[in-house]
Parts: sequence; C-alpha cells; structure tokens
Amino acid sequence: MTADPLRRALTAPADPPLRSLPDQVVALLETLHAPPRLAAHLRAVHDVAAQLTDAMAERFPQLPFDRDAVLFGAATHDIGKVRHPEELSGPGSAHEPAGYELLLGHGVSEALARFARDHASWQQDGIGVDDLLVSVADKVWKGKRVTDLEGLLVDRLAEATGRERWSVFLDLDDILDHIAADADRRLAFQATHPVRAG
Repeated sequence: MTADPLRRALTAPADPPLRSLPDQVVALLETLHAPPRLAAHLRAVHDVAAQLTDAMAERFPQLPFDRDAVLFGAATHDIGKVRHPEELSGPGSAHEPAGYELLLGHGVSEALARFARDHASWQQDGIGVDDLLVSVADKVWKGKRVTDLEGLLVDRLAEATGRERWSVFLDLDDILDHIAADADRRLAFQATHPVRAG
C-alpha cells in the first residue's frame, strides 16, 4: 500500500494546478516507494513540459518533436533520486546514470530512459529537440533561464521555421517568461512535501 505522503504528492491539488503524471510513472513511483518531494518535483516539471510543448505546437508548428516522449522524459528525469535521495536537497549527479539504469530495469525503452541520464547533458553532440525541451522544462519550472541551453533551442526553431534567430528568440522568451511567472508557487508546492517517505 502506498504511503499517504507519496499519495498526497501525486494527487494533491496544487496552486498553480498541476497535471497528473502518466499512469505508468505513478505506478513506478509507488512501486519504488519514491520520496514524496521527488513525486511533487516530477509533477511540476511534467506540467511545465506540457505547457512548453503546447506552446511549441501553437507557435512553431514546423518544429518536429515527440510530445509523448518529452512528457515522459519530464515525468521521469530525476527518478534516479529514489536511489540517491540526498540529491533531493543537495547537489549531485549520481541520480542521472542511476535513473537510466532503474528505468531500463523496469522495462522502459532506451529511447525514453535516456532522458533520466541526459537531462543535464544538453551540451553534448547528438542531443535532439526532445532532449532540449526536457532540459528547458527542468530549468524554467523554477524560473531559471539558461542562455546557452535556450540558444540551442532557438537554433533548432530558426532552422525549422526559416525565421530569423532574433524573431524566434523573442517568441521563445515570451513563452518561457509566461511559464516562469508561476515558479515561486511551484517551488512552494514542492517544498510542502517531505524529502523522505516517513
């Protein structure tokens, strides 16, 4: 049976409202007895990824990306913190390879598990649009803007749309400003959930 703190993190009403995580991710977090704060964090980043992909589809319909993959990646990007809970309240990157291995071990495809490993490695060669969107969501949910990361996404948007880079930047900046405006409330929601299950 799932501990009440985890169930609250997964289902409690939030301000701003946060979408539910995918059923597959909820089941996995329950199986792993995930820390409630991790579940709250994944809900927040998943919701931001949904807002971001909706805005991308509306303003940049030429941009090819896999919305379902981005949402799954956002919903699981930090799942390795189940094995490294100290990284919920402090720095560290051990959760990245741990999350990748954990997802593979639970039957998740490599194509989806990679987000757990790569969400902080957006500078590497071969990083695609889906990866960039997960990385941006993982920053902007708390109001953090990363110029180099956003610049990579601007490059992809300019290439896909044929528009001038500065014009694309202005649109993306507007989207991210709008999402970042709720950062303090998302952070407050996350902070109400304990780092440890009980």
